[in-house]
Amino acid sequence: MNRGLSVAVLIPCCNEELAVAKTVREFRQAIPQAVVYVYDNNSTDRTAQLAADAGAVVRSEPLRGKGHVVRRMFSDVDADIYVLVDGDATYDANATQAMIERLVDENLDMVVGKRVHLSVDAYRRGHVVGNRVMSRFLGSLFGQRCTDLFSGYRVFSRRFVKSFPALSTGFETETELTVHALRLDMPMAEIETHYSARPAGSESKLKTYRHGLRIFLVMLALFRNERPLIFFGGVASVLAVVSLGLAWPLVTTFAETGLVPRLPTAVLCAAIMLLAFLSLSCGLILDTVTRGRRELRRLFYLQSPSVQDAGRADRSAR
Repeated sequence: MNRGLSVAVLIPCCNEELAVAKTVREFRQAIPQAVVYVYDNNSTDRTAQLAADAGAVVRSEPLRGKGHVVRRMFSDVDADIYVLVDGDATYDANATQAMIERLVDENLDMVVGKRVHLSVDAYRRGHVVGNRVMSRFLGSLFGQRCTDLFSGYRVFSRRFVKSFPALSTGFETETELTVHALRLDMPMAEIETHYSARPAGSESKLKTYRHGLRIFLVMLALFRNERPLIFFGGVASVLAVVSLGLAWPLVTTFAETGLVPRLPTAVLCAAIMLLAFLSLSCGLILDTVTRGRRELRRLFYLQSPSVQDAGRADRSAR
């Protein structure tokens, strides 16, 4: 069904002994031709042992954090198609074939499993609203092409994986994955998938407020790095408005009397306006640098074949 393309299922895990075996078995059954890799992220329970017993290739990443694991997985594993999924047995493995087919048929680089939860226990309180708000906020910054920003269920092409810089260290890696696709204008899509509650006794590592704040700050950092002219231009605009607001009474007084009664305020206005021009200058310079970096990333991305080209090459080799 996957037209001779090699498929790798990548499962990052940390202390998931209650769910990892079920996850491995379900994906091995759903995609029998795929190789299932479980990367144990310094677990203190039997995650690695149970994953190996279920038939997965088990490897380890000692640096704690999902971002570290994703970076290691993307570096180590070679395949034409990559399936990234959490090891908590919440995602529907039966949707994988449809996601892969969509990726290949439309020659995409990323297909996101948009979560549809049928049970109130699947999401913790506030997560649905938080996900919606964060997704829309990211869409306002980079373009609205993904409505489930934090989905851990994704299918990628090789050219996506091998061009992904993977700079984040924790749960903000999903945000980085989405921004990478948006900034390079990669073809991507979403497919609705069922999302279930975690097994009884299993606890999520996601801390609602702490990780939510980290993700929000990462979004702002990515916006600053990827669209510096708009970011620093916005800062310059705010500073200029503040400067003009403080200077207006001084200007009207000077026009009426010819005097500047509050010299310190005048100096402050000039300093703030100078900062505004410096911020705008930084934005212009960094925008040129960012454009060059984006062109290099695009060229590196194009060095790998698309999934359809990889399929044709495999059939020709046969």
